[in-house]
Amino acid sequence: MIETPRLLLRGWREADVEPWQAMCSDPEVMRHLGPPMTMDEAQAYVARMQKMQTDHGHCFWALEHRSTSTFLGFCGVKPGAAGTPIVDRVEIGWRMARPWWGAGYAREAAQASIDWVWANLDAQSIWAITTHDNRRSRGLMTRLGMARRDDLDFEHQALAENDPLRPHVTYEIERPA
Repeated sequence: MIETPRLLLRGWREADVEPWQAMCSDPEVMRHLGPPMTMDEAQAYVARMQKMQTDHGHCFWALEHRSTSTFLGFCGVKPGAAGTPIVDRVEIGWRMARPWWGAGYAREAAQASIDWVWANLDAQSIWAITTHDNRRSRGLMTRLGMARRDDLDFEHQALAENDPLRPHVTYEIERPA
């Protein structure tokens, strides 16, 4: 569990499935991520994150507001996915429900995740990927001090060839000296 002044990054609970699925049914939240999630897909996602936490000691953690215990989304780190240029590297990611956009929560949670990696893992860098057109996430990557790695941009193999979300960009931040 990671605490920041306003947030709690924690393991996933069964109670998170419903707000997670509701968040992932918002077309604006999913704009750069794909189709809305069904309840079965949301349950499977939570189960994958729980297993990842058990297997690796970290995952894309559930994100909760400390003072209200409201589920906000996720932020954390996991092994990069197969079929991407960051396979098995430390990947940082975030996704938040729309009412919480623009309040600095994603940056606060992402910085806490980066700090956690430097304190707890032997990784020399942290990586992030997103769709080419996801300007909000790319902006956060830049504000976090991540650098674009044009040489590692790719077409996401998990998406159909004609899918407009297929072009992806890659960012990296190196461990401070």
